[in-house]
Amino acid sequence: MKSYFICSLCHKGVLGGGLIVDEDTITYKTGKVTVENRYRNLVLNRRDILSVSWKWVVFPKATFEMKNGELYSFLIFNKRRFIKVYES
Repeated sequence: MKSYFICSLCHKGVLGGGLIVDEDTITYKTGKVTVENRYRNLVLNRRDILSVSWKWVVFPKATFEMKNGELYSFLIFNKRRFIKVYES
């Protein structure tokens, strides 16, 4: 089942968009033309995520550390619901 979250990617600023979480992936989508193509439809495979850490920066900020060393940070609205969906 897919779950949707309002979020912002933290990359060269705060870039509004949405997260789609399903059994296999976490996908960030935005329609902003000023965002690099790579980030407009960013797919994080769950099997490639090494860890998720949280920090409070006005809103909850989740940082996904990938097995290849890349880091992706998002301001995710409704942290409690996100954690519940992510861990199920």
